[in-house]
Amino acid sequence: MTGGEVAGILVAVFWAILVSFLAVALARLAQTLKATTKLVADVTDQAVPLLADASQAVRSAQTQIDRVDSIASDVQEVTSNASALSTTVASTFGGPLVKVAAFGYGVRRALSGRKEQEPAKPSRRTVIVGRTVPAARRGKRNNRER
Repeated sequence: MTGGEVAGILVAVFWAILVSFLAVALARLAQTLKATTKLVADVTDQAVPLLADASQAVRSAQTQIDRVDSIASDVQEVTSNASALSTTVASTFGGPLVKVAAFGYGVRRALSGRKEQEPAKPSRRTVIVGRTVPAARRGKRNNRER
C-alpha cells in the first residue's frame, strides 16, 4: 500500500464518520420537530376553547358593567331627589321650627327666673375625696349661701 492509498482510506473513513454523525443529528432533529409539531397542535386544540371561554367572560363582564352603570345612575337620581327634598323641608319647616325653639327657650328662661325668687331647697351633695370643685361652681355656691 502506498501513501496515497492510505490517505484515500483515511479520507473515506473520515467522511463515513462525518456522515454518520450528521445522520444521527438529522434523525434527532427530525424527532424534535415531530414533537414540537405535536405540541403546537395540542396547544392549538386547547387554546381555541380557552379563547372562546375568555370571549364569553368578557361579554358577561360587559353586561355586568352595564347593569352597574344603570344602578349607579339610579342611585345618583335618588340622591339628587333626596337632596332636593331635604332642601325643601329645611326651607319650609326650618324657619318656623327655629321660631318655636326660640319661643320655648324664652318660656324656660321666664319660668326659671320665677323659681330663683322662691327659697332654695337644700340639695343633697356628695363629697368625692381628692376632687377639686371648679372655681365657677364655688362662686355660685357661695352666692347662694349668702
